[in-house]
Amino acid sequence: MKQMEVTILGQSYLLGCPDGGEAALTQAVGQVDREMSAIRDAGKIKARERIAVLAALNLAYQLTAPAQKPSADLSLQSNNLPELDGLIRRLDEALGHDGQLL
Repeated sequence: MKQMEVTILGQSYLLGCPDGGEAALTQAVGQVDREMSAIRDAGKIKARERIAVLAALNLAYQLTAPAQKPSADLSLQSNNLPELDGLIRRLDEALGHDGQLL
Protein backbone atom coordinates (compact mmCIF):
# COMPACT_ATOMS: atom_id res chain seq x y z
CA MET A 1 0.00 0.00 0.00
CA LYS A 2 1.37 3.39 -0.90
CA GLN A 3 0.69 6.77 0.67
CA MET A 4 -0.63 9.87 -1.05
CA GLU A 5 -0.63 13.41 0.24
CA VAL A 6 -3.91 15.16 -0.52
CA THR A 7 -5.44 18.51 0.37
CA ILE A 8 -9.01 18.94 1.57
CA LEU A 9 -10.33 22.37 2.47
CA GLY A 10 -6.78 23.73 2.52
CA GLN A 11 -5.43 21.11 4.93
CA SER A 12 -2.99 18.36 3.92
CA TYR A 13 -3.59 14.71 4.78
CA LEU A 14 -1.42 11.65 4.22
CA LEU A 15 -3.69 8.79 3.15
CA GLY A 16 -3.04 5.13 2.51
CA CYS A 17 -3.89 4.05 -1.02
CA PRO A 18 -3.90 0.56 -2.54
CA ASP A 19 -1.70 0.09 -5.60
CA GLY A 20 -3.64 1.19 -8.67
CA GLY A 21 -6.17 3.16 -6.61
CA GLU A 22 -4.61 6.58 -7.07
CA ALA A 23 -7.12 7.83 -9.63
CA ALA A 24 -10.12 6.71 -7.57
CA LEU A 25 -8.70 8.27 -4.40
CA THR A 26 -7.93 11.53 -6.24
CA GLN A 27 -11.50 11.62 -7.54
CA ALA A 28 -12.94 10.93 -4.06
CA VAL A 29 -10.75 13.62 -2.48
CA GLY A 30 -11.89 16.11 -5.13
CA GLN A 31 -15.53 15.31 -4.45
CA VAL A 32 -15.11 15.70 -0.67
CA ASP A 33 -13.16 18.94 -1.12
CA ARG A 34 -15.83 20.40 -3.45
CA GLU A 35 -18.62 19.43 -1.05
CA MET A 36 -16.87 20.88 2.00
CA SER A 37 -15.89 24.04 0.12
CA ALA A 38 -19.47 24.60 -1.01
CA ILE A 39 -20.74 24.33 2.58
CA ARG A 40 -18.00 26.62 3.88
CA ASP A 41 -18.55 29.15 1.08
CA ALA A 42 -22.28 29.30 1.84
CA GLY A 43 -21.12 31.12 4.98
CA LYS A 44 -23.55 29.59 7.46
CA ILE A 45 -21.11 27.17 9.10
CA LYS A 46 -17.55 27.89 10.17
CA ALA A 47 -16.46 24.89 12.26
CA ARG A 48 -14.44 22.42 10.17
CA GLU A 49 -15.87 19.36 11.97
CA ARG A 50 -19.44 20.50 11.32
CA ILE A 51 -18.62 21.17 7.67
CA ALA A 52 -17.18 17.65 7.46
CA VAL A 53 -20.29 16.09 9.02
CA LEU A 54 -22.62 17.92 6.63
CA ALA A 55 -20.44 17.02 3.65
CA ALA A 56 -20.49 13.36 4.73
CA LEU A 57 -24.28 13.48 5.08
CA ASN A 58 -24.67 15.09 1.65
CA LEU A 59 -22.42 12.53 -0.02
CA ALA A 60 -24.03 9.58 1.79
CA TYR A 61 -27.47 10.84 0.79
CA GLN A 62 -26.37 11.05 -2.83
CA LEU A 63 -25.15 7.45 -2.64
CA THR A 64 -28.32 6.10 -1.03
CA ALA A 65 -30.74 8.02 -3.25
CA PRO A 66 -29.12 7.75 -6.71
CA ALA A 67 -32.45 7.86 -8.57
CA GLN A 68 -33.24 11.29 -7.18
CA LYS A 69 -31.74 14.24 -8.99
CA PRO A 70 -29.81 16.34 -6.44
CA SER A 71 -30.98 19.92 -6.87
CA ALA A 72 -29.05 21.46 -3.98
CA ASP A 73 -27.15 20.32 -0.93
CA LEU A 74 -28.99 18.95 2.10
CA SER A 75 -27.85 21.77 4.34
CA LEU A 76 -30.13 24.07 2.36
CA GLN A 77 -33.04 21.61 2.11
CA SER A 78 -33.12 20.05 5.58
CA ASN A 79 -36.52 21.53 6.39
CA ASN A 80 -37.95 19.34 3.62
CA LEU A 81 -36.52 16.14 5.08
CA PRO A 82 -37.88 15.40 8.58
CA GLU A 83 -35.59 12.41 9.10
CA LEU A 84 -32.56 14.56 8.29
CA ASP A 85 -33.73 17.23 10.75
CA GLY A 86 -33.76 14.60 13.50
CA LEU A 87 -30.30 13.40 12.54
CA ILE A 88 -28.94 16.95 12.55
CA ARG A 89 -30.46 17.57 15.99
CA ARG A 90 -28.78 14.41 17.32
CA LEU A 91 -25.46 15.48 15.79
CA ASP A 92 -25.78 18.94 17.37
CA GLU A 93 -26.36 17.32 20.76
CA ALA A 94 -23.38 14.99 20.31
CA LEU A 95 -21.04 17.75 19.13
CA GLY A 96 -21.92 20.11 21.95
CA HIS A 97 -23.70 23.37 22.42
CA ASP A 98 -21.24 25.70 20.68
CA GLY A 99 -23.64 26.23 17.80
CA GLN A 100 -26.03 24.39 15.55
CA LEU A 101 -25.29 22.62 12.27
CA LEU A 102 -27.94 24.65 10.47
